[in-house]
Amino acid sequence: MNVIVLSHLRWDFVYQRPQHLLSRCAQSNPVWFIEEPVFDAQQQREASARLEISRRPGGVTVCVPHLPAGISERDSRRLQGELLKGLIDEHCMIDYVLWYYTPMAWEFTRDLSPKAVVYDCMDELSAFRGAPPGLRAAEAELLQRADVVFTGGRTLYEAKKHQHPNIHPFPSSIDRAHFAQARMIAADPTDQANIPHPRLGFAGVIDERMDTALLGRVAALRPDWHFVMIGPVVKISDADLPQAANIHYLGGRDYQCLPAYMSGWDIGILPFALNESTRYISPTKTPEYLAAGLPVISTAITDVVHPYGDSGLVKIAGNAQDLIGAAESMLAPQYDAKNDTERLRLVDEFLSRSSWDSTWQRMWALIQEVTDAQRSELSRCETAQSA
Repeated sequence: MNVIVLSHLRWDFVYQRPQHLLSRCAQSNPVWFIEEPVFDAQQQREASARLEISRRPGGVTVCVPHLPAGISERDSRRLQGELLKGLIDEHCMIDYVLWYYTPMAWEFTRDLSPKAVVYDCMDELSAFRGAPPGLRAAEAELLQRADVVFTGGRTLYEAKKHQHPNIHPFPSSIDRAHFAQARMIAADPTDQANIPHPRLGFAGVIDERMDTALLGRVAALRPDWHFVMIGPVVKISDADLPQAANIHYLGGRDYQCLPAYMSGWDIGILPFALNESTRYISPTKTPEYLAAGLPVISTAITDVVHPYGDSGLVKIAGNAQDLIGAAESMLAPQYDAKNDTERLRLVDEFLSRSSWDSTWQRMWALIQEVTDAQRSELSRCETAQSA
């Protein structure tokens, strides 16, 4: 069963939910990851539209539409549809699943005939800065056509559960073995080695969801603490970020390297703003920090409060003083939260119930229920016709 994925995210941007799930899917199914188009200034004619196709380790095939610069939105959608139909025909894809991360792709795929339509709603995209104006309408149409819908967290599920009869919450999972390496790594990455302790670290996309005022306030109040910020800065400018001698922006780092950085932190932090763009998020970094052995402090993101805060695994901070107080208790010499064996035991027990492997298996089982039902219905119809 070919799986064609329509995504607003680049495969090589940040390794997150789509990469975790689809790399597992690719172990038994061809996966075609269709990115948003790139507009080439040197291309002047529609006839030059093309798909740039390349394979990634693990078996996922990434397809990037290259379109002429300056074309209309209508022509862009039409050309993307033609390129996708050409790909399906060229590779003789008879049985295939359409898997959506962006509802905007529905506009040029609605005429296709997949065996199943899957919508993995990982975020409330309409609440993000720069969301396309037609996003809500496109999502409403996609929800009407989808066979199965997944959500990236419990809060998002509660908001959308009445919009589809076959919708299921799949919050952030964890690759425990990968991040547990942080508990054993001793050597610091070169660009982190000279940053003094204590270190409070963040790894993820730095955008409008970050509470920059909170970060700046805590850094100013505790100049002896150092804040290590790993991740690309998008949709905001560097001028929007607090600048101080004890805030270190290291930029994006490869997923494989993250345990090495986390091993050198004393605390993992989730300094998210509380706004529309964070209302429904379920940060993957929460279980990643915990698996790495880190004590964790977060602002009151609902999907972090429940279940991590409720379970006592993450401290919830409402303001700068709360964050400082929580960090001071974790850093107290008489406690040593990072190496608290009882805390680590509770963390490991909690995380044992969640993995990307099991999440993918449950998702695929739900997709197979759809395709099996369609096959049964087709067989029944064929039997009735022959009779």
